[in-house]
Amino acid sequence: MDSDSHITEVFQRELMCAICLNCLIDPVTIGCGHSFCRPCLCLSWEEAHTHASCPECRKPSQQKDFKTNITLKNLVSIARKARLLQILSSEEQMCGTHREKKKMFCDVDKSLLCLLCSNSQDHRAHRHCPIEVAAEDHLEKILKQMSSLWKRMQENHRNLHEERRTILLWGGYVHLWEKMIRDEYRKLPPALQEEERQHIERLTKENREIFQQLNTSEAKMDEKRKQLKEMYSTLMEMCQKPDVELLQDFGDILARSESVHKHMPQPVNPELSAVPITGLLDRLNCFRVGISFHNDTTNPNIRLFDDVRSLILRPDHPDASVNTGESNCFAMRGVQAFSAGKHYWELDVDHSMDWALGVCKDSFIGNKGTLLESKDVFLLLSVKEDNRCTLFTTSPMVPHYVEKPLGRIGVFINCESGSVSFLNVGRSSLIWKYPATSFSFPVRPFFLTGHR
Repeated sequence: MDSDSHITEVFQRELMCAICLNCLIDPVTIGCGHSFCRPCLCLSWEEAHTHASCPECRKPSQQKDFKTNITLKNLVSIARKARLLQILSSEEQMCGTHREKKKMFCDVDKSLLCLLCSNSQDHRAHRHCPIEVAAEDHLEKILKQMSSLWKRMQENHRNLHEERRTILLWGGYVHLWEKMIRDEYRKLPPALQEEERQHIERLTKENREIFQQLNTSEAKMDEKRKQLKEMYSTLMEMCQKPDVELLQDFGDILARSESVHKHMPQPVNPELSAVPITGLLDRLNCFRVGISFHNDTTNPNIRLFDDVRSLILRPDHPDASVNTGESNCFAMRGVQAFSAGKHYWELDVDHSMDWALGVCKDSFIGNKGTLLESKDVFLLLSVKEDNRCTLFTTSPMVPHYVEKPLGRIGVFINCESGSVSFLNVGRSSLIWKYPATSFSFPVRPFFLTGHR
């Protein structure tokens, strides 16, 4: 082996990905200094059951935002062109008619041509370009498509995670909901037993239907996951082909990839109906109190809704970006503090998609970052994410699968039992009730709105 061939071989070996053992495609370099194909590294880390680590030296890595190593990419491009020129110089690739090197690519019939053939009557009207330029262009198109496909894979992964999480929570949530309904009817006249039976019957039916929808949705997302991954792998294999094969096999692969992009299954938005409970509001109105709020409790540091969107809606993606610009939250604490008795009041939330209301500990001051973590606030939240709103309660943070209330919301506190309840006033229905002994300290009304 002469020295030039040896140097070329060593050079090409250094441009090899340690994962796929092929020439680097869209190379990225991680913290330890090792470089890999972006697609190979993304797939490797996504499938890892432990924390991400370098596939070569096993050093742990927290890196998420990969940037293309431009120098390596240029070197890979040089190496591919050198290999292409070597192939085109072979006897096998010589033009059989003119015994000339094939230098042009016909974009119409996807063939490699010599200069004389490209100017012939058969090809003169076609669009041509140098083979190395066409190969580079086709490779960039595939990489762009892979980037778009990867985003779809991550979107589907988040949706699948959300659906599976909902399925896990659903049965327990419905069980608690049924218990709350039965507890509420026990406080009402026995004449309402038939209404209670109908209410529970309707709940059972909705539970069955929604659970079926969730399982069907999960199956569709899992099937889409397989389709997306299979297409991503196909595009990866295409990228790793020598340029001559890439041009000749390109075909309709982009069109097939685009078809996989479409019809992305979306998560079910499960909602139990807000069924009226006769006499519920009449009973609570006996404890009606007038409340007022301090005018000086606005805290520009409160980012409650963005915190919820980051920590709750996307728990499997800590790197998921959320717009956390200047806070538009407006928080107020009530003037009155309640330490004994039963008290009921109503608040209107008509004009806000993001809102939170409930009670907080008398001494509680809402500093930045404390609302979600605090055990001293009992809030019902509406959080807007994309095109829908999700209800949550704090202490602990729990999602709620019930029809979103419009207009007025009732808050009922029982200081004797340490319980807080939220009511959909317009539907005369229960939204949620904290269990007894949730709090044992004086509390004040709390109200917070945000605009997004």
